[in-house]
Amino acid sequence: MFGRLGPVDALLLSFALVLLAAILISGIAHRTVLSTTVLFLVAGFVLGSGMLDVIVLEPTDPTVTTVSSLALFVVLFTDGQEVALQQLRAAWRLPGRALLLGMPITFVITTLLGVWLLGFGWLEAALVAAVLAPTDPVFASAIVGRAEIPHRVRHLLGVESGLNDGLALPVVLILIATVGGPEVEPLVLAEELALGIAVGIAVPLVVAWLVRRRVFSRTPLYASLTPVAVALIVLGICTVTHANLYLAAYAAGMTIATAAPEMRDAFAEFGGQFSELMKLLAILMFGALISPELLASVPWTAYLFGVLLMVLARPAAVELSLIGSGLPWEERATAAWFGPKGFASVLYGLLVLQSGAPEADFMFHVVVVAIVLSIVAHSSTDVPIAGWFARREAADRAARATWLDTPEVGRRGGIRPPDASDD
Repeated sequence: MFGRLGPVDALLLSFALVLLAAILISGIAHRTVLSTTVLFLVAGFVLGSGMLDVIVLEPTDPTVTTVSSLALFVVLFTDGQEVALQQLRAAWRLPGRALLLGMPITFVITTLLGVWLLGFGWLEAALVAAVLAPTDPVFASAIVGRAEIPHRVRHLLGVESGLNDGLALPVVLILIATVGGPEVEPLVLAEELALGIAVGIAVPLVVAWLVRRRVFSRTPLYASLTPVAVALIVLGICTVTHANLYLAAYAAGMTIATAAPEMRDAFAEFGGQFSELMKLLAILMFGALISPELLASVPWTAYLFGVLLMVLARPAAVELSLIGSGLPWEERATAAWFGPKGFASVLYGLLVLQSGAPEADFMFHVVVVAIVLSIVAHSSTDVPIAGWFARREAADRAARATWLDTPEVGRRGGIRPPDASDD
């Protein structure tokens, strides 16, 4: 049956079947380390080339670029709606540290690891570091979406993962040109980035102004679809003008949250569901790209590189950037650990692969291994970490109750009074 299907048909049918399996085990997965994200990744791998050969795709296939681009666009658009400008102004300090200090430090450490472990030249190692610098809003949502995690940590990770994709893109393109790929004009890049932000701000403002005119009226159903129209207009304008699609998506989401919160609230449920579907489809597709041949062709040093990227480069960089922030150690450790790699790195890796630069294949394979290790590790640790924070909160509530009811017992037990607890 599958043999008569084209690549896109096979991808969609496989996605439907795996989605049903994920629905059936979702309750169990939410309470345990069993991750639906890993389920889609493994299913894609098993159904892909070199295994069952159901989903046969090449990294250069237009379907891969299209699905990955749309998934990242949708996720950034919906995630941006979680960050209103008023909130960002009030709580910019921690995300600013992660972006302006943590990201460059991660870049430097990753470059050094690439030179030391993989034998890259400095420029090639820097290119791999730039491709892997962004954290991914799709996989970060595994922890950002859990209420048990302190709000300031979720805010830090959400804003950081939403903005660092666009910050890394110019560096990636310039380094591709430097190592032998297609040349790129810095001024053109700057224009594309600025235009992306402008489109992302202007379109929602115009739409919000229109829908508030008394001459127009909307039913609840169509009111909830207003952000869909905004997203499609932004997507179309960016495609025609070559404005940066990802900065435009995040800027549009933030503008809706800031200037039209009623539009965001009407869209919230549908947007969250659609974003999750796009994420899972792209994960299944990415899994299908990871053939046994690819994994076997990568030297063990590339696996060590991927592990050190998770346990050394990101944690060291974030810990250094958060010195003096006042965050408790457990919140710093959570922010340092959750730096998942994902679609932005896949897309930038594909740009490297398609550039024709020397060692492009090997650089892409290193990126794939790092992303796979990250998905497995980060998607399997959100539940235990969230559970730890939930138990700590319960213990703190019990301690406060003990002080309020029987202060003398609290003093003898060494329990802190309520006013001594952390913010």
